[in-house]
Amino acid sequence: MQLLKTSKESILKPLQTVAGIIENRSAKPILVNVLIEKKGGQLSFLATDESVQIKTHAQIGLGDSEMATTVAARKLLDILRALPDGADVSLEEEGGMIVVKSGRSRYTLQTLPSMDYPVVKQPENWTLSFAMPQRILCKLLNQVHYAMAEKDIRYYLNGVLLEFKGNVLTAVATDGHRMAKSVAVVEGISGADHSIIIPRKAIHELQRLLDESDELVTVGLTDSQISLSFGDVEIVSKLVEGKFPDYSRVIDTTYEISIHINREELLGALRRSTVLLAADKKDQKGVKLHFENNMLRLQAHNSEQEESMEEVAIHYEGVPIDTAFKSSYLQDVLAMAKSEEVVWTCQSSGSSSVFITIPQDDTFRYVVMPMRV
Repeated sequence: MQLLKTSKESILKPLQTVAGIIENRSAKPILVNVLIEKKGGQLSFLATDESVQIKTHAQIGLGDSEMATTVAARKLLDILRALPDGADVSLEEEGGMIVVKSGRSRYTLQTLPSMDYPVVKQPENWTLSFAMPQRILCKLLNQVHYAMAEKDIRYYLNGVLLEFKGNVLTAVATDGHRMAKSVAVVEGISGADHSIIIPRKAIHELQRLLDESDELVTVGLTDSQISLSFGDVEIVSKLVEGKFPDYSRVIDTTYEISIHINREELLGALRRSTVLLAADKKDQKGVKLHFENNMLRLQAHNSEQEESMEEVAIHYEGVPIDTAFKSSYLQDVLAMAKSEEVVWTCQSSGSSSVFITIPQDDTFRYVVMPMRV
């Protein structure tokens, strides 16, 4: 039975949309497969790791028949990518196999039964549902995602907190050493206050697939699941259980000194000053910062006693300040900001945390703890 006959690009797009969450290896062989369902001219593609599920569809099917199968997603992707641009491709089901044909090329792939595929069940009714422009969710996630923990035993840090209070939506992420917070007003949200933690993998997929447009993303929530639908895409994810830290105790503090710094100059200086640290251990890549007489001096030393020094002109004539930070923690927020300047807020002692904000944007705040170098 022929599933489709179309251009390489027409099948690549939906397949690439869902394949991001599929691992190269899995204890369950079927989880390296993509579920392909044909209902007349519509083909749907679904992938899951049993925590996050992505589904999309395309009008590329042939005939009025219905069928479903699963096939190795990475193998199919690699085959399609290897074909010439613009090549015509057909997919056929023959004797429990999927046959890929294009010109003089022919590939036969194993399948597994579609009824064994672990499709995530969704509730009939959501506890909370609303819609918002994709650009708002994009901004929230882009401003905080880099502060998420990765494989932390405090599992509630391996994701982003979304907090709903009236029509105010707050996103927060922290790995215990830094914290980022972004706030947006979303019209149409109603109901009791609500907070959830979206897992790291789902956050990365949302960042990959959302765009900064006014097209709507429809959100449905329960205490254990979130669904986000936009365009031809639907993402369903389990939520992280656990209590997120009280971010207000950390991120809403105020300090006495505020210094405006050119963002690109500071980012460039940090990147250059840490070139010598490339071979050092991840947790040792710190940079010393000295503020004095309208100048910020950055110094870094590696394990071989080699040294780099950079200077950035600033507007600061107060008492000298000495501090040190993990370089990547500063580079991450500066690369995200995109503004001409950032505001560096700290105490004169230099031993406490530092706040970084964006001028004329009171919706974003970042705090990072110093380190010993």
